[in-house]
Amino acid sequence: MCYMKAMSSKLKARESGFTLIEILLVIGIIAILAAVVIVAINPARQFAQARNSQRWSNINTILNAVHQYAVDNTGTLPAAIASSTCAAVSTNEICMMGAGSCAGLIDLSVLTNGETYLVSMPVDPSATSTYGTGYRVTKSGSGRVTVCAPGAELGTTISVTR
Repeated sequence: MCYMKAMSSKLKARESGFTLIEILLVIGIIAILAAVVIVAINPARQFAQARNSQRWSNINTILNAVHQYAVDNTGTLPAAIASSTCAAVSTNEICMMGAGSCAGLIDLSVLTNGETYLVSMPVDPSATSTYGTGYRVTKSGSGRVTVCAPGAELGTTISVTR
């Protein structure tokens, strides 16, 4: 009788664990589900959309500062803003605050001097220029100001005119 009890307890001990096959099946199913979720989420697209959202915010900040400057200066826009289009290559890119050289760039330091309109000039999240912000500013013949982000991703056009 004692022998039967010992055998019975050994069999129960064996039955309470998972087999290697069961563990491998669960790991395989989890891996497949994780791959499907990662493909569905598409992290590269999500990051690009986040950078585009930052660009929208930045160009609106710059445009608001330009217009606040104009309000405080009887409608006069910063002198550095030239008549052009956002399509013009780098001739109307905004210079970074504190940049060593603004040659060939639009110097809007009047907006950051004394931190009256901007504490610092916003910079494109993917900017590669040493001195440029990655954003462009122009004005039309009628005085409407356009700020655009030519580095927008996913085929999006990011531009605001007021």
